[in-house]
Amino acid sequence: MFAGIVEEKGRVLECREQESSWRYSIEVKQVGEGVALGDSVAVNGCCLTVVGMSPKQLEFDVLAESRRLTNLGDIAQGSGVNLERSLRFDGRVGGHFVTGHVDGVGVIKTLRPEGKDVLLEIELPDGFERYVVYKGCIAIDGMSLTVAEVKGNVVTIWLIPHTLEVTTIGDRSVGDRVNLEFDLIAKYTERLLEARD
Repeated sequence: MFAGIVEEKGRVLECREQESSWRYSIEVKQVGEGVALGDSVAVNGCCLTVVGMSPKQLEFDVLAESRRLTNLGDIAQGSGVNLERSLRFDGRVGGHFVTGHVDGVGVIKTLRPEGKDVLLEIELPDGFERYVVYKGCIAIDGMSLTVAEVKGNVVTIWLIPHTLEVTTIGDRSVGDRVNLEFDLIAKYTERLLEARD
C-alpha cells in the first residue's frame, strides 16, 4: 500500500531481458534507505518487489505482462521514474490509498503553463471515466493528484511547482503514456452495487 507521495525521481541504469522476465536496475538516493530484499516499491505507480540492491541501486524483475499493461515497457536506460516506498503504519498518509496495481494507461493530451500554474490533461482508457469525480483523487505514474475537471474521458489536473520539481511529470510531453490507478473506494462501491442486483 502506498500514499501516492513520490519520494524521489530515480534514474534507470539498465533494462535487461532475462529468461523469464526483465531486470530493471534503478539508481536511487533516499528510497533505498530502510528497504530490504522482498520489500515493495512503487515505480511509476507500479508495485514492484526489490530483488537486488546496493546502497545506491535497487533492482526489480518486471514481467512481460506488466510491461504490456503499463508504461514500464516504454522505459529505457536513462529514463526517469517516480519512486515511493510502501507505507508504514506508524506515520501520516499525505495522499490517498494507492495499491500500486495499475488499472490502465492514459495519454497526455495537454501539458502547458497557464499563468503561474501548469495544466495537465490526460485521456483516460475507455470506460474508466466513471471512477473519476471532481475534487476526487487519481494516481498518475504513482502521484496522488486532485481532479479539477472531468469531461468525457479527459481528466484535468492543475500541477503545483513542487510536483513538477520532485516527480517526472515535468519531463513529460504531449503524447506520453502514463500509468493510472483509480480510486479504490469507487471500484469497491461499484462491485458491491453490482452484487446487489
